[in-house]
Amino acid sequence: MIPHTTRFAPSPTGWLHLGHAYAALFAAGRAEAGRFLVRLEDIDSTRTRPEYETALFEDLAWLGLSWEQPVRRQSEHFADYRQGLQKLSELGLLYPCFCTRKEIQTEITQAGQAPHGPDGALYPGTCRTRSADECAERIAKGDAYALRLDVQKAISLVAKELLWEDRARGVFTATPALFGDVVLARKDTPASYHLSVVMDDAHQGVTLVTRGEDLLEATHLHRLLIELLQLPVPLWEHHRLIEDESGRRLAKRDDARSLKMLRDQGWSPARVRTELAL
Repeated sequence: MIPHTTRFAPSPTGWLHLGHAYAALFAAGRAEAGRFLVRLEDIDSTRTRPEYETALFEDLAWLGLSWEQPVRRQSEHFADYRQGLQKLSELGLLYPCFCTRKEIQTEITQAGQAPHGPDGALYPGTCRTRSADECAERIAKGDAYALRLDVQKAISLVAKELLWEDRARGVFTATPALFGDVVLARKDTPASYHLSVVMDDAHQGVTLVTRGEDLLEATHLHRLLIELLQLPVPLWEHHRLIEDESGRRLAKRDDARSLKMLRDQGWSPARVRTELAL
């Protein structure tokens, strides 16, 4: 049994539900004799609320979990993400994108077809060839923009096969082009999930990343970012998702399945574990 450092990283934007309970208990169990961390993914200040943060700590403690202090809050580490973006920029791998969602969809529709990835149609690369002068002028005017990764250029720069391992599924060869030129930051948002999660895990010394199987394909992209930023390569383990009676993945809008509601109804932590087949 190898002691691992694992983490549970919720966003305080709603009440935790049974799916979160499973993810947290799974991560804590996989730490074995190692370290279990809790991290708050609170970059989106428009949706985070103090009462959700308080409640999630209460829920985790009620489940019988304990974790190291202090808890890392993404909102306190924007400078870290800027350093990561700066490194990628110095490699010539970022470009500003001024396209709105509507403009992107219009271009895809007019093209008649477009490559698709896990999140839908891939960005068509409209802004990839804009001149530096034009980009600088638009940024100076205050135009909204995102920073996109030139994924093909990044793959060419690495110029080697990237492998990553899922403990339950085996070894994968990374295919980061699945997501196209992903957004890594926006003018008003210092980092996307993809950038912040790989930087946070490295900073905290996470050796085993546990998360839902819906994020398995994202790991192909994360493996590339890890290589570009010269970060340690962890192991991954993607677990099953908890679904409702109709087969839909639980979401924060499913208040009837929230741990807060279940506690109020008299559920015990033992019943939660039984319900989750733990």
